[in-house]
Amino acid sequence: MTTKNSTLHQKIRDLAKIKKAIILAHNYQPAQIQDVADVCGDSLEMSIKAAATDADIIVCCGVRFMAETAAILCPDKIVLMPNPEAGCPMADMVTPEALVLRKKELGDIPVITYVNSSAAVKAVSDICCTSANVVKVLNTLKSDEVLMTPDRNLARYAAANTDKKVHLWEGYCPFHNDLSVETVKASKAAHPKALFMAHPECTPDVLELADSIQSTSGMIRFAGESSADQFIIGTETGLLHALSKAHPEKSFFPVSDQLLCTDMKKTRLQHIWDCLENMSGRVVVEESIRIKAMDAVKKMIAIK
Repeated sequence: MTTKNSTLHQKIRDLAKIKKAIILAHNYQPAQIQDVADVCGDSLEMSIKAAATDADIIVCCGVRFMAETAAILCPDKIVLMPNPEAGCPMADMVTPEALVLRKKELGDIPVITYVNSSAAVKAVSDICCTSANVVKVLNTLKSDEVLMTPDRNLARYAAANTDKKVHLWEGYCPFHNDLSVETVKASKAAHPKALFMAHPECTPDVLELADSIQSTSGMIRFAGESSADQFIIGTETGLLHALSKAHPEKSFFPVSDQLLCTDMKKTRLQHIWDCLENMSGRVVVEESIRIKAMDAVKKMIAIK
């Protein structure tokens, strides 16, 4: 960390304390953002922490749907997003209007919506899920038939781990979806002693090559529990920082340098300072949407 960043880091920590703010960062955020945060984690961990915090201000370092989720769960808190331009291509692949039409086509079956979606989409869903708990969420539903949105790859992964019929939505994460079998095989050849961990947003043919399929938090946990000391990481490259911090005695290799989410990398330390200093970038969810979306999110969080 440069001297300038080190100074700004400390200024942010001091200001957060004064303003009674908690800083949440996703595992895909730049290293300096993860390091300044109070909590780093996946979407589920961020949601749980947001719901439980007694802070007055929540600074959400991630993409818009994450800040919206914090605002859904914490209407009495001020939720700030350091860089409001950070969006999610997958979340943009489903709209509430399109989902309502699809629900009418399929009839009265539950809708499981990945948290990688807008508040408005969550509001017309029955329950949310993350990549960490999708199978558990699916298996808690009594219906033998469900619709999952927006990630088709996550839905296929979940369907392979249940007897239920899962209808897909044709959405996907561009970065995980574009990871090819050839790239994985080349990485495995370059690191023959390493275990390959893949994110369930990857395609089924890539998942077939995985030694373990995990969410980002699951990868950190698996690396710690495994006797292996080398791992190929099949997800966004930001996770390597979190993995190396958690397990400095082990080696981690990106399956591809191309797994780089440009939106996740839009946050800078200066953005965090600016939003706290000026109370800018506030994210508010319309109450009529928030109430309905909160029901879907809280149902997810209630699943242990």
